[in-house]
Amino acid sequence: MKKKIFIVAAVMISSQLKAQQDTTGKLLDEVVLTANKYPSKTSLTGKVINIITREQLEKSGGKDLSQILTEQAGVFISGANSNAGKDKSLYLRGGYVSHTLITIDGIPVYDPSGIGGNFDIRNLTIGNIERIEILKGSQSTLYGSDAIAGVINIITRKTTAQPIAGNARLCYGSNETIRTSAGINGKKGMVDYNASYSWHDTKGINETVNNNNSSVTDKDKFEQNSFQLGLGIKPNASIYIQPFFRYSKIKGDIDQGAFTDELDYTYSQKSWQAGLRNEFNLGQSKLTLLYSYNNIDRIYTDDSTKSRNGYDIYSRGNYKGSEHFLDAYIHTALSTDVKLTGGIDYRSSKSDQEYLSISSFGPYSTKYSNDSLHQNQLGLYSAINFNAASGFNLELGGRVNIHSEYGSHFVFNINPSYLLNKRIKVFANFSSAYRTPSLYQLFSEYGNKELDPEAGLTGEAGIQYFSTNNKFTGRAVVFGRKVNDVIFFFFNPATFASQYINQDKQKDHGFELEASYKIINSTTIKAFYTYTTGEITTKQSGKDTTYNNLLRRPKSSIGINIASQVCKNFFISSNLMSIGKRKDAYFDNTSFTTVYATLNSYVLWDIYAEYGFLKNKLKLFTDLRNITNSKYTEISGFNTLGFNGYGGILFSF
Repeated sequence: MKKKIFIVAAVMISSQLKAQQDTTGKLLDEVVLTANKYPSKTSLTGKVINIITREQLEKSGGKDLSQILTEQAGVFISGANSNAGKDKSLYLRGGYVSHTLITIDGIPVYDPSGIGGNFDIRNLTIGNIERIEILKGSQSTLYGSDAIAGVINIITRKTTAQPIAGNARLCYGSNETIRTSAGINGKKGMVDYNASYSWHDTKGINETVNNNNSSVTDKDKFEQNSFQLGLGIKPNASIYIQPFFRYSKIKGDIDQGAFTDELDYTYSQKSWQAGLRNEFNLGQSKLTLLYSYNNIDRIYTDDSTKSRNGYDIYSRGNYKGSEHFLDAYIHTALSTDVKLTGGIDYRSSKSDQEYLSISSFGPYSTKYSNDSLHQNQLGLYSAINFNAASGFNLELGGRVNIHSEYGSHFVFNINPSYLLNKRIKVFANFSSAYRTPSLYQLFSEYGNKELDPEAGLTGEAGIQYFSTNNKFTGRAVVFGRKVNDVIFFFFNPATFASQYINQDKQKDHGFELEASYKIINSTTIKAFYTYTTGEITTKQSGKDTTYNNLLRRPKSSIGINIASQVCKNFFISSNLMSIGKRKDAYFDNTSFTTVYATLNSYVLWDIYAEYGFLKNKLKLFTDLRNITNSKYTEISGFNTLGFNGYGGILFSF
């Protein structure tokens, strides 16, 4: 790993960070939404936040959301650089996939039909996103279930003050990949609007490493269509009503598993969300009322007409889920120094699941309807923020969650920080969090209605420095996280019965180093180094056994970034990422055993460039990725992208 560090340091190159040239000196006063559920300057909070701006997203070239997120400090997405349709597993600070909450405009989104319940980020396209805020550390006090490792808030495109404005993008590149998007927005009188559409189509690569001695392989294609519509109605200065609708459809080819190809295994997924955001200004207070309905429908089909590498002659699984979410909270200033946020939220989930397979042993089927797969939960929460003129800040918060199965659960947060001379910020956070068992874990054939929520406890501390000339900023953070009652799939070798139980204890810790330096006004360099490790304690043969278990997650990762606005019309940037060794495990379909493997470290180097015409309203861009054609593995038994390149046009008016 040391050798990789020296290689990275020697190359000194970086990525899509032109926006940071403009914000390096402004980060102290940058307004964020996710930290407190209301607009607040970063100088007034001790929470650790990373921001991806709209300008950075526009300079994403041929990347999708997973590839952009995995380039951020503390975030790793397994499968980001695999086939486009491969599932994307998001790990924040080494936490489980189900321990990071995804929100859209501050509203939590889940997949009630999934085993873990976590939202699939493949449903979101960059063309529909205005900004991303990555909030690290336990955040269940304000956001509820799943926010054990943190929250990633996706903020959708906003309107301009003009009656009409718009944008369009066309991109073409490797593997016959096409990305298009178009959007329109504006404001007229008391009404504003925004609408956008995105389409992504690729022939893809062969998703699985072919290890079944078959000369017949295929490319696993992927297609996505996404639409978003938002309205705003502001009859007066005190009322703002914002209905919204989002729709996504993805479909593609998949394979049977590690090293096992399949020619006729397909999936499709439709999801949509609709809702309403109401804001009422009441003097020194602001009342926000949120409602969202989330619906998802997934189908997996293998008819084995072209190949039969699995156990089944035919299989079909259909998984549907829906969820209502309501949140009402008020933010009020009790004095010039003290602000109070208090609210109540309600979440109701249900699912319909049906599976059929036919093999040489005969048919097998399961079916669960929403009259048995459903749960409700109610949350009561509040937080108080104290911001003294001396630079001392303190947030104290608590939440009670009341669940239809396991009863009540309490979480809290204590978050002090101090800003010295507007240059040095020291901060700490001590907080608890929880994850509600999924519908499948509670009520399926392996379900256990006696499950308790997974309970996390996180501590973190750090320091951030801002130079007097606004050219340099740096941040160092250490963190530790302990999760009790981790849900485990238990198999009883004596009775051959299986069931989900609360058994394991997970402990993770690490640190993050981040820095940004403006070399000259037009050129900025940014770098980060993260280290994360963890171990799990589980019962084996009646005894506690502890071992390192951060599968597919690197202990160390490095990013060094530089971007330069060479002249008014020409911008160039580059990104270098070094990912350390990882452990992995996969099921071998031949020996019917779990195989453990070590995945080697690797380095990826990308270059992006664009040139503007017509006062930069028309831009031509090129995005060259993995330009050294590095050979690497993200997931055992699955292929990754070699050198790939894209070019396109971006137009705005």
